[in-house]
Amino acid sequence: MYLVGEALIGEGAELAHIDLLLGNKEGPVGNAFANAVSQLSMGHTPLLAVVRPNLLTKPATVVIPKVTLKDMEQVNEMFGPVQAAVAKAVADSLEEGLFKDVDIEDIVILASAFVHPEAKDYNRIYRYNYGATKLALHRALDKFPDEKTLVYEKDRAAHGIMGFKVQRLWDPPYLQVAMDLVDMGKVAQVLKEVPQNDHVIIEAGTPLIKKFGLNVIGEIRKLRPNAFIIADMKILDTGNLEARMAADATADAVVVSGLAPVSTIEKAISEARKVGIYSIIDMLNVQSPAKLIEKLKVKPDIVELHRAIDAEDTSYAWGDIPAMKKAAGGKLLCATAGGIRVEVVKDALKAGADILVVGRGITASKDIEHAANEFIEQLNREEIDQFRIMTDF
Repeated sequence: MYLVGEALIGEGAELAHIDLLLGNKEGPVGNAFANAVSQLSMGHTPLLAVVRPNLLTKPATVVIPKVTLKDMEQVNEMFGPVQAAVAKAVADSLEEGLFKDVDIEDIVILASAFVHPEAKDYNRIYRYNYGATKLALHRALDKFPDEKTLVYEKDRAAHGIMGFKVQRLWDPPYLQVAMDLVDMGKVAQVLKEVPQNDHVIIEAGTPLIKKFGLNVIGEIRKLRPNAFIIADMKILDTGNLEARMAADATADAVVVSGLAPVSTIEKAISEARKVGIYSIIDMLNVQSPAKLIEKLKVKPDIVELHRAIDAEDTSYAWGDIPAMKKAAGGKLLCATAGGIRVEVVKDALKAGADILVVGRGITASKDIEHAANEFIEQLNREEIDQFRIMTDF
């Protein structure tokens, strides 16, 4: 047996994070256990978990400090509330029947524990480490998370300690504000006045990137650090290189033209996947978007049905969105662009659109905030709390 558990509980400097391995004494976990208690390292001295001096917890557990212990205060916290909390959590789990299907003399536990150098409150240190250890044990024995939970949660969650969130598009529809601008003062005004909303996407339009280069993504990021930002590069060649350039500039998505060679499109999509950003195909002037998607060996994340600015005297053409999604295997977001106005939003959504791309309808408005809010209201979507830290599911 070789099981893995993890849990984070608490807040402030006393926050507890436990990484846990549970396995047989005769296996790799047992070997690691023996090495931990026999091969000590300065500042990271492992210690057996005892409920109190001379009372070892069972299954036998070793606590390994994650943070280098530099002074006696940190040592006392590790050998005091942390050790006691881990030992008690294991003992209570034994009493509660968590190990009913295993022989506790055949298994051992390794618990790596984090204690912040600024932690002071022993009571909180104890309580948070107790809860984290207990939760990590349950998760290890439950083999949490299962594949379904992981895939469902991976784009909905945000790392609570990272300090910023990487937006993912899991709750359509969205409003995409297209900044086809060439004035950084106007860009700053738009970014300031467009409401902060999890259903708003920011696009660095092709004219903006041509004028200022990809560095403009970083400038947008300074003003909207948590925004989902699209680099509308309309790639026609060197798909892998330009997709990586967009990612290096901190874009969340890159646009390749549907008129590019199929090999270029595929390379852009593949590179976007490698670096963890979305790939978008702009179908401007593509006669049959569904057929193009069907040809591709790798499928895009988003397809944009695009009526050109120079063709806005023509009627809206949403295309056969269901056919495109079918060609992509069902997992595809569809965006509509080109002169979108508030009065046609419902029609676009009814046709299957997931993203409404609006440029001058917002950026050229005398009241940018009001104009954006009109579109946001049409989406009929509540804000997303992506900074939740789930301790149970």
